[in-house]
Amino acid sequence: MNKERGRGPAGAGLAVAGLLAAALFTGIPGRAAAQAEVPAGIDFSIRFFDRQIYYDGGDPIPVQLTIANTGTSTFRFKLADSRAFSVDFEVRTANNRLVEPSELLVRRRTQSGQVFFRELTIEPGESFSIVENLRDYVQMQGSGAFIVRAFIHPELFRPTPFATAASARISPQGFPEGALASGRLNLNVRPAPLVADAPLPLAMELATGAILSRERLPPDEVIEYMIRARQRSQWERFFLYLDLDQMLARDPVRSRLWTAESEEGRQRMVEQFRTELMNPADPSSISVIPTDFTIERTQHSGEEGTVTVMMRFAGLHFTELRRYTYFLQRRDGVWTVVDYSVVNMGTE
Repeated sequence: MNKERGRGPAGAGLAVAGLLAAALFTGIPGRAAAQAEVPAGIDFSIRFFDRQIYYDGGDPIPVQLTIANTGTSTFRFKLADSRAFSVDFEVRTANNRLVEPSELLVRRRTQSGQVFFRELTIEPGESFSIVENLRDYVQMQGSGAFIVRAFIHPELFRPTPFATAASARISPQGFPEGALASGRLNLNVRPAPLVADAPLPLAMELATGAILSRERLPPDEVIEYMIRARQRSQWERFFLYLDLDQMLARDPVRSRLWTAESEEGRQRMVEQFRTELMNPADPSSISVIPTDFTIERTQHSGEEGTVTVMMRFAGLHFTELRRYTYFLQRRDGVWTVVDYSVVNMGTE
C-alpha cells in the first residue's frame, strides 16, 4: 500500500522508529557515511504524480518516489524532514548534458545545522511513497526533452568539509555505495504559452483605498519598500512584492503538501500563510518589525537576485542583530521575494 501523497504511513507494517536528530554539520568529513547494504528485493521506482503537460516557467513538476519491499527481509532507512538530505535527482538533456542543481538545494545542503529525520521500517510486502517537486532539486530552465533519475540516501546525504555549491550537487561519477537508484523517466517541458500583454497585478490599500501596483524596481528598492511598509504597519504594501506561492513551494516542510494540493487547497494555504505572517510566532519571521536596518549587499543576474540586510531589533537592555538574506526572482520585469534566510549575529 503506497503512502498517500507522501503524508501518511504506508500500511500497518511500516513502522516509524522515532523522531531523531542527526548533527550533520558541513565540517563532517566525507560525502557519505558508511551505509548499510541494501537487501535484495528492494525496488525503487519513480513516476509523475498526477501527470500533466509541463511548461517552462516555474510550475511544480511533482514526482512520486516509491520504495517497495518485494523481498523477505526488513528494510530500514532514514528519511530527513528536509528531503534535500535524503533525495537526489539526476536530470540530463537530450544531448546528455547534466542539469545543474537548484539554488534551493545548494543552499539547504551548505548551511550548517542539525538534520532531523525519522527511521522508517518497510516490512516484506509493504511500500512507501513520497512526492517531491523536481524544480526544488535542479534548475529546470528552458524547454526540451529530459531524462530523469532519482536516488535515495538510506543513511542521509552528508556534505563534504567546507561545503560549496559543487560539493552539494550529485556526482556524475555515481552515487555512494548503498544508495537506491530508480529507473529513467522521460520528461518533456514545453515552451511557456504566449499571452497577450496584461496589466501588472493590482492591490488596494485598505486604510486609504489607494490602488497599488507592482513597479519595476531594482531588488534593493523592493526590499526597502517592503521593510518600511512593515515598519508603518501597511500590510498591503508589505505583501505587494511577496510571492507567497513561491515561498510556500520552497518551504522545506510545506512544499510537499503544496505540491500535492489542488488549486483550491493552495489558495487556502496562501490565506493561512498570510494570516500567520500578520501574527508572527517566530521571532525570525520575515514580518517581524526591525527598529533599524542597513542594506549591505545586492546581487542579481538574469532573473534571480539576492539582497542582504542587517536588521536591528530592540530588546529590554540590548539590541539584537540579525542578517536577513532575501531571494528574489524577476518576472515580466518585476522583482518579487520568493524566499529568505536568517542568521543571528549576536547583540550590541
